[in-house]
Amino acid sequence: MHAVLERETLLERRHYTPERTSLWDKLSLAQKFATSSLTQFGYDLAFIRGSKGGNIAVLLCDNQAATISDDGEINTSPDIKIRP
Repeated sequence: MHAVLERETLLERRHYTPERTSLWDKLSLAQKFATSSLTQFGYDLAFIRGSKGGNIAVLLCDNQAATISDDGEINTSPDIKIRP
């Protein structure tokens, strides 16, 4: 029984690749909080786009995009096109 619980705990851990870790390090504190909340709904940090207004984090979940502005504002219906 203990082995089963331990295995389930290991399966629930998130594994970050070095690329995702470096993306995480580029987020503002507000973006990190917002990203953490969206990952609970299945979103994954895909990339960060730089713009005049600051960096915009782009997260994906089942071909659905969400963006997070520098100040942590979440937009789950952004007007962006994601190339396959």
